[in-house]
Formats: sequence, C-alpha cells, structure tokens
Amino acid sequence: MSAALDMHSSLAGPDLGPRRRLYSAIGWGLCSFAFLLIAAPLIDIVWVVVSKGLSAFSWTLFTTVTNGTSGGLLNAITGTILLSGGALIIAVPIGVGAGIYLSEYGNNNLGAVIRFLSDVLTGTPSIVLGYFSYITFVITLGWQFSALAGMITLAIMIVPYLARISELALRGVPNTVREATFALGAKDPTVVFKIVLPSAFPGVLTGILLALAISVGETAPLIYTAGWSNFLWNGKFTHEPVGYLTFVIWNFINQPFESAHALAFAAAFLVMLVVLIINVGVRVAIRKRSFA
Repeated sequence: MSAALDMHSSLAGPDLGPRRRLYSAIGWGLCSFAFLLIAAPLIDIVWVVVSKGLSAFSWTLFTTVTNGTSGGLLNAITGTILLSGGALIIAVPIGVGAGIYLSEYGNNNLGAVIRFLSDVLTGTPSIVLGYFSYITFVITLGWQFSALAGMITLAIMIVPYLARISELALRGVPNTVREATFALGAKDPTVVFKIVLPSAFPGVLTGILLALAISVGETAPLIYTAGWSNFLWNGKFTHEPVGYLTFVIWNFINQPFESAHALAFAAAFLVMLVVLIINVGVRVAIRKRSFA
C-alpha cells in the first residue's frame, strides 16, 4: 500500500512549495498587468470612436457631400472606395506575380535582390512615398492632385506586402504536390496556376486583406497625391482631386467646430468598421474553403 502511494506521489510530481507558487502568482500578475497596459488604451480608443461616431450617424451622412466642415461624407466614402479599389487592381497582379516568381523560381541572385528591395520598401515611411509621388506624378507628369496618382502611390506601398506574404503562402504548399503534378506530365503554368496557387489561396487572400486594410487607413501619401475635394468624383483620373475618409479624420478633428468633430469621428468609425468587416468576411471565406 505504501509503495503504491509512493509511486502515485512520484507520478504526480514534486510539491512546488510556497516559494514556487509565489513566483508563479507574481508572474501571472505581471502578465495580466502588461495585458491591461495594452488592452486598456485600445478599448478606450474603440469606445470613444464607436460612441462618438455612432452619435454622428444620420441619413444625410451617406447621401450628401462635405460642405466646408459640415455636411456628409458621400464624397469621402466614394473616394476611399475608388482609391483603395484602384490600388488593389494595380497591386494584386504585380504583388502576387512577384510572390509566384520568388517562390517557384526565385532561388537566385535576382530573387535575393527582389526580397531585399521589398523589405526596404516595406520599411519606407509612407510620407516619403507620398513626396516621391508628388514630385513624379503631380509635378513632373503634370497630373496635379488626382485619383490616379493616389492609386499608384498606394499600390507601390502595398506591393511588397503582397509579394512577401504570397511567397510565404506558396512556399507552404508541399513540394510533393508539385512533384506529383509534374509526374503526370503537367507543365509549369498548370502546376503554378491550377495546383499551387489554389492550394495557397487562403494565405494569398490574407495578404490581399492586409493590403486593403493598409490602403484604407493611409493618409500621408494621399495628402501629397489625391489632395482633397468636397465634390463627388467626376470620372476623371487626373487633374481632379478626390475626397477620402482619412483626410476627414486627420484634418477635421483639429477644427474648432462641433460639426467637424462629428464628421471626423464618423469617418473614423467607418474606417474601423470597414476593416473589421473585411477581416471577418475573409476569415469566414477561408474557413468555408478549408472545410470544403
């Protein structure tokens, strides 16, 4: 009987003792305090934006354009959709194509140079890209403040994210899948576009999601390229500025008018809501695809 009890105590492990339990409690306390340091400001920001943003919501917010520091956000909403959508149309083929090259054929000096330049471009401040685009598109090419200059600037910013995330997603596909497809007589385009790329689709879609979130939340490069307009986009890609939500957040919150503050908080809530909806929607789509 005593031998069985000794064996049970040995399997249960030694008693940690009061000192070990004290250290464990202190460690958990420090972790909880660190979590609160991070979570409390985030919760406060979300609460302020949601409460003040919702209070500013009205039907006219979505049906009228901005009038000075009052009015609605129809011009800013359509401009944000235009700029982010145009940036994705430009950047997705380039970024995903670069990711395919780096994953499938980039184990050489050219691939190393592309990876290095992507990392450098990722770490470049967005305002620097905005100033570069201002000199190149607005001044040199004479486009003035315009939607196309803003689109290209945002595309330049998000291409390296798309390239590196797409590369990692494609490298996650086992080589045995490629080898089996080649063994059946398939050519490189078939292997890449019908086997490898569909298998890596969730990761590639995650990269597109990140790129979209970045483009929706950017302000600095658009100030130098898209400018600002109180009017709806008239269909011109050059020589006409456009409105966008982040300009309202950045500029209107500094105005000494309650109407301007209301528009700023409403725009901030819309940006946050759009990013949240995109994240949830893509996660649901990825989960359905993984179970299909």
